[in-house]
Amino acid sequence: MLKAVGQVLFSTGLKNPKYTAEEAKEKDYEIRTYHATKWVSTSLNGMQCEEALKAGFRRLFNYIQGNNQKKAKVEMTAPVTCRVVPGAGPNCESQFTVSFYIPDELQAEPPEPSEAEVFVEHRKEFTAYVRTYGGFANDNTRRDELLKLIESLKRDGVEFVDMPYYTAGYDSPFKLTNRRNEDTVQMYLETTGREEAVKCQ
Repeated sequence: MLKAVGQVLFSTGLKNPKYTAEEAKEKDYEIRTYHATKWVSTSLNGMQCEEALKAGFRRLFNYIQGNNQKKAKVEMTAPVTCRVVPGAGPNCESQFTVSFYIPDELQAEPPEPSEAEVFVEHRKEFTAYVRTYGGFANDNTRRDELLKLIESLKRDGVEFVDMPYYTAGYDSPFKLTNRRNEDTVQMYLETTGREEAVKCQ
């Protein structure tokens, strides 16, 4: 318990998903190919990414603290990702899927969640464009950085899928300097489908 809380508070020694990186034409984003991996995830609908992240984080932290079928403690990892399918209009809810990476030693057989809202997600290998930025991220900065990434990709004439997109945070709120955040969109392939915006209810 103390180890997990310490890792959450100070973001030290956290394991990350593996990827191979390719340098882009410019330095304002990176091209990464992520290996196939498993994540523990939970989905929520809402108006704000920040609120979804807080609620999703609580569910997933309970899972790694032993609220799973094996009653097993699971090591904290980074980043915390949020997959976003935007709403169809400014007054429509978006769909957010918040996820923790499952540590390497549990990838083969991760503990099954006990809560119905939590599930093990199998992510296939995929290639993505990633923009990294510092500071404390919020809904406004995430949107601004995503727009900068999209502008860079259009500048370079590359094809990409704008929906869904991912945000990622590597640090706890208690880390004040050298913070790392990312916005990600996938490379366009014939097998990569663009999802439709979430319709208003």
